[in-house]
Amino acid sequence: MNRNDVILGIVAAVLVGFSLFVSIVVPRRRPDFPGRSLRVFVLVSALLVVGMLTAVAVLGESHHFASEGGESGGVTNQPPTATTTPTGTGTGTGTGTGTGTVTGQQPAGDPAAGKEIFTTTAQPSCSTCHTLKEAGATQTIGPNLDEVLKGKDAAFIHESIVDPNAEVATGYQPGIMPETYSEQLDEKQLADLVAFLVQATKG
Repeated sequence: MNRNDVILGIVAAVLVGFSLFVSIVVPRRRPDFPGRSLRVFVLVSALLVVGMLTAVAVLGESHHFASEGGESGGVTNQPPTATTTPTGTGTGTGTGTGTGTVTGQQPAGDPAAGKEIFTTTAQPSCSTCHTLKEAGATQTIGPNLDEVLKGKDAAFIHESIVDPNAEVATGYQPGIMPETYSEQLDEKQLADLVAFLVQATKG
């Protein structure tokens, strides 16, 4: 649970606590409530509701995760397939057999390392928002990656991570998925994550 979750939880708890207090506790002590306190009651209630909505709008936006393609897997304007040029100096598996590079993108990665990044390293981790059978992830905040990334190439998946608003999944709004993974993860980590997703969702 990150800091945004904690803040949202506190704001929600205050709103719920206030509602319970004025509906259960106060009437027992003051049967005529709200009476003369009506204006104060309405003002406090409105402030709490506005505060909750603002917190959800501001903090919730940075928490959720969106990806290309919709729940039904409908994606259009797919970028062209990138080509892999192995250097023959490594033993990685997935999209290549060496430490080769995807032309204009990133070096070929290691799916095993990418799985660790998917479930743990990336913050927020991909598994907290998506369903992906290979990673044991079952969340539904973002699209089901088993469906929307099935058979997609490395270039498409790479763009989905570093520029999530380039093509937003059907049924999801722009700005939900964090745009910080290109800064948070180095090129090798991004390559590993892409390699894992390619392997996990290949048709």
